[in-house]
Amino acid sequence: MGRGSPLATGVAVSQLPDKPDLLWKFTAPDGAFETSPIIVDGTVYIGCLNGYLYALNLADGAEKWKYHSELGFYASPALKNSKLYIGDAEGKFHCVSAATGDLLWGFASQAEINSGANFHGANVLFGSQDSHLYCLDAESGKEVWRFAIDDQIRCFPTVVGDRSFVAGCDSKFHIVDLTTGTEVASVDIEAPTGAAPAVGGDFVYFGTEGETVLCINWQNPQVVWKYRDPKKRMPFRSSAALAPQLVIVGGRDKVVHALDRASGEERWRFVTKGRVDASPVIVGQRAYVGSADGRIYGLNVDSGQPEWEYEAGGGFSGGAAVAAGKLVIASEDGFVYCFGQK
Repeated sequence: MGRGSPLATGVAVSQLPDKPDLLWKFTAPDGAFETSPIIVDGTVYIGCLNGYLYALNLADGAEKWKYHSELGFYASPALKNSKLYIGDAEGKFHCVSAATGDLLWGFASQAEINSGANFHGANVLFGSQDSHLYCLDAESGKEVWRFAIDDQIRCFPTVVGDRSFVAGCDSKFHIVDLTTGTEVASVDIEAPTGAAPAVGGDFVYFGTEGETVLCINWQNPQVVWKYRDPKKRMPFRSSAALAPQLVIVGGRDKVVHALDRASGEERWRFVTKGRVDASPVIVGQRAYVGSADGRIYGLNVDSGQPEWEYEAGGGFSGGAAVAAGKLVIASEDGFVYCFGQK
């Protein structure tokens, strides 16, 4: 699933070579990618704005199959029990065979779906711009419950035990009981957001349109700290990645920020030449992140120093997926790139 785990930590298990080489590049005709791929069992799955969900061979980028939806995909897919789950720009939520790309069932929400799917037991969860968090039976697509807020839900709903966390466009952080679909608590976050709440222990981290990055204690629901750049104030649309001591997140100020997880103090920053809406992924001692400047950067987690860089040309809005020693990322001009050891 997107962000690497139900907790949306943005941390990969696989390792990469020190200097990853470009292994292949896939072109989506008339395509644009604004989301992140997933990699499962040697296959890359990614939705495109040209209307197609693609399955690509991780080894060589060859297309295995493609599945069509009229308005395309802003959401990342999720996979469980050989089934892919993904929402589209029209508001339809699709369950597709991972092996063949055949539609198994569909469910209609009432507005565009940006949220990647998550799972709880036998159920699948996703948010919609129609202001609802939906819980469906993953096998049949039957609605189990829906939870409503006062504005759009664009974020990936993280899951811890029987709780889901939703950072909403209603400027609130919601804690939802997954057995009943009712709210346990909420915290005022003062601005809307579509970033995934990244969970580390008792704390949740995410940025907002209000130019802040927040740390919230979800066990005792309250804001622990708030970071705002003292000089250049711009929104944070990137979802955070969690290193042991740091929160690493991109900003529309063209900067990758690393904040102390305990205090929120900035430990380092790396300046790119374009907005950083893409979400970082931590692989070992590096954070990999794309920028609207058309480059992918591999930054040292502790210092922020660039240790690897690739100039693609087209900008990046989505994050990377890492598995089997390979990194896959897709650009706004319709290309999927795979890096690894030649």
